[in-house]
Amino acid sequence: MPEYAFHAYLFAAASAAAVFAIVDRYYDRLAQLPPLTIDGKPNYNMGPVKFATVAAMLWGIAGFTVGLYAALELAFPVLNFDLPWLSFGRIRPLHTSAVIFAFGGNVLIGTSFYVVQRTCRARLAGDLAPWFVVLGYNFFIVIAGTGYLLGITQSKEYAEPEWYADLWLTVVWVTYFLVYIGTIMRREEPHIYVANWFYLAFILTIAVLHLGNNAAIPVSLFSPKSYIVWSGVQDAMVQWWYGHNAVGFFLTAGFLAIMYYFIPKRADRPVYSYRLSIIHIWALIFLYIWAGPHHLHYTALPDWAQTLGMTFSVMLWMPSWRGMINGLMTLSGAWDKLRTDPVLRMMVVSVAFYGMATFEGPLMSVKAVNSLSHYTDWTIGHVHSGALGWVAYVSFGAIYCLVPWLWNRRELYSLKLVNWHFWISSLGIVFYISAMWVSGILQGLMWRAYTSLGFLEYSFIETVEAMHPFYLIRALGGALFLAGALIMVVNLWKTVTSVSELEAAPGVRPALAAA
Repeated sequence: MPEYAFHAYLFAAASAAAVFAIVDRYYDRLAQLPPLTIDGKPNYNMGPVKFATVAAMLWGIAGFTVGLYAALELAFPVLNFDLPWLSFGRIRPLHTSAVIFAFGGNVLIGTSFYVVQRTCRARLAGDLAPWFVVLGYNFFIVIAGTGYLLGITQSKEYAEPEWYADLWLTVVWVTYFLVYIGTIMRREEPHIYVANWFYLAFILTIAVLHLGNNAAIPVSLFSPKSYIVWSGVQDAMVQWWYGHNAVGFFLTAGFLAIMYYFIPKRADRPVYSYRLSIIHIWALIFLYIWAGPHHLHYTALPDWAQTLGMTFSVMLWMPSWRGMINGLMTLSGAWDKLRTDPVLRMMVVSVAFYGMATFEGPLMSVKAVNSLSHYTDWTIGHVHSGALGWVAYVSFGAIYCLVPWLWNRRELYSLKLVNWHFWISSLGIVFYISAMWVSGILQGLMWRAYTSLGFLEYSFIETVEAMHPFYLIRALGGALFLAGALIMVVNLWKTVTSVSELEAAPGVRPALAAA
């Protein structure tokens, strides 16, 4: 199979490059490993953090662009040009994986490696291992993304890569956990800051979900095809146990860790309530893991399991809003900074979107509401209010903070450009989610409309035709969001390449010292 052979060549090339890099590094090595401290101060390893930060922005732009193209294809199907690798069925999972796992994953790995070092006052555990994590993870993204375009997929939402990519990710993820826990074990601070608990919950739970949902038997070592060990309704239940908790622990717990570090840091205020943050994490851990069955209302899944998922989803509203309140109240005494600091404003707005999405999600899990919303664009609007408003905004805020710290710059190149980014992308989000909310409710109502004789009032093609104006508005919203991200790239590039006389002076490290 030529597609599988292409991936074999990629693995071979990556292996050869790794061997060359390791041998070259061996001959250029110092007499001993880098010291853990220099003059009594931690000798932080920020190289992998820099790489992950740059990779996050590159993958983000790629993922947003593919998403915009997918949105345009829904409005203008002719844009697939009858090419299989441009069909919506292939570029849609490419978009979701690029923005969730490539952009979001690199943000999580980069920020977690930064935060664990700073809060533990300890260098990252391992010498090659942190680099193996960031490089190995991005190689997994390359294998997964090219696989989608070539038609290699196991057709499981958020878990499309085939068995060999999953095995590689398992090795990378176990190394990630060992590096993280090893850094915490060598900490100089007796207290483990709350952000690290959220990162650990994210890393451990994603490992369990990945192993459970991707348990598969390959056809052979010479075939990319495999068969999942689960079947029928059991497969559906395991898939949405995985799918919803990928949202719960990849897109929620990990980014809450970012909130708990970067908002207090940027606002120069302590976390509002440490006790509330502990309640927040343990409630999420015990409740989120049960919520997956609400994706399977009115299916062959037993009714008790559907009700269980709905009940735990509604219960999730309380700890989620505890976290939102904790994040917002951290600004007590510092609300005036929102007028002058667009980075902090972006992160605070992200917390507001988190609160909105975690209210809407439990609402949509209720069976009566779900009967209207499921399979409609309302779900798309809900997902993107969380993805764009919460995940992307808190990620942008963290990167805006990290770049000056990592590259030893006193401040960002232009706060005015951050303002432009914020307002343009905010307008894009409003267009996007508003269009999908209206479109989704209209879809649901048209699908359940009957004539006086008991026949469906609208054919399916009539409902599709009714969606066209909203798909145009969604594409406009996506274009605005992408434009904002491009402004961010320009701002970050200028931040890194523009050096003031003060920053160029030897021995001056104002930004890193402040971080």
